[in-house]
Amino acid sequence: MPRGGDPFPIAVLASGTGTNLQAILDSVHGREATVVAVGSDVPGAPALARAQRAGVPARAFPLGEHADRAARDAAMAGWIEERGALLVVLAGYMALLTPGFLARFPHAVINVHPALLPAFPGLRAVEQALEHGVRVTGVTVHFVDEGVDTGPIVLQRATDVASAEPAERVLERLHAIEHELLPEAIRLIARGAVRIDPADPRRTLIDG
Repeated sequence: MPRGGDPFPIAVLASGTGTNLQAILDSVHGREATVVAVGSDVPGAPALARAQRAGVPARAFPLGEHADRAARDAAMAGWIEERGALLVVLAGYMALLTPGFLARFPHAVINVHPALLPAFPGLRAVEQALEHGVRVTGVTVHFVDEGVDTGPIVLQRATDVASAEPAERVLERLHAIEHELLPEAIRLIARGAVRIDPADPRRTLIDG
């Protein structure tokens, strides 16, 4: 655990542009938390360049450089552990993590998803929601388990959906929510305010 007063060390995994990473760097990095590592499965991902500009160690772990997913994830987990991260944040990381990776960080991997889980897990969450004619959708931050978007929910925030609203406009609004909700979840976890409900491991409890 960090020494008293030290920022909480986190690692971020991202596959794409890294806008959620940027929101973390802008709002919590060097304050409640410190980003000690940024990893990606995509060499040249813009997220890696964002990390480098912020002076954060960044590294790509392409699948082709490893025997299989398990070997890749083991290498990535080892690299993250060497940097002392206590939480792994998936910020637009599009590869599924192996059980071996998750076992290295029990109840310490979170993800942000553009839907109000348990509705519309997996890919094309916004399109799924609109195809079902929802009036309300939103963003969920949840712990990651071995299922697809099935882990205990940390935070959710909803937004209304207008009739015939295009997916691009809804997604833009959801991204703005993600940029606020993910740092908020990190702050809560950093101060020890989030715990798994001992009476129901599917739920979380938030103190304070």
